[in-house]
Amino acid sequence: MISRILKSIFFKNAEGKAGRYAQNSTRLFELAKEVVGKLQKVGFKDNLSEFQNGVQLLIRMVRAYAAGEYKGLPWKSLISIIAVLIYFVSPIDLIPDFLPVIGITDDVALVVWLLKTLSDDVRKFSDWEKNEKTINIG
Repeated sequence: MISRILKSIFFKNAEGKAGRYAQNSTRLFELAKEVVGKLQKVGFKDNLSEFQNGVQLLIRMVRAYAAGEYKGLPWKSLISIIAVLIYFVSPIDLIPDFLPVIGITDDVALVVWLLKTLSDDVRKFSDWEKNEKTINIG
């Protein structure tokens, strides 16, 4: 399924937009807001809480980058994250979101794939985030 998504016109469109978004902090914050809105609208069940946590982590990564707080994210990884988030908020993709239950399947698969693919970057960000909270609290 992942290779079909990555080769789809829908994902290619998201990739094309990702570079422009990455260069505009306002657009990144707007994208993060759209993603949060979709997460709330879809109302994920308990069995998708891991997916929801993963998306929230990606949102935090994008926000920290956009705010200039986190600079450890490689450009290629940032573009991949933004493309996946654009794909996620798009109502028309490989499996349209208006189809009950199955409509979110491609989004879930893509986010899970991305988190595994970027596991080193995700770990580094998580470590940075924990360190920042310790410094700001301490």
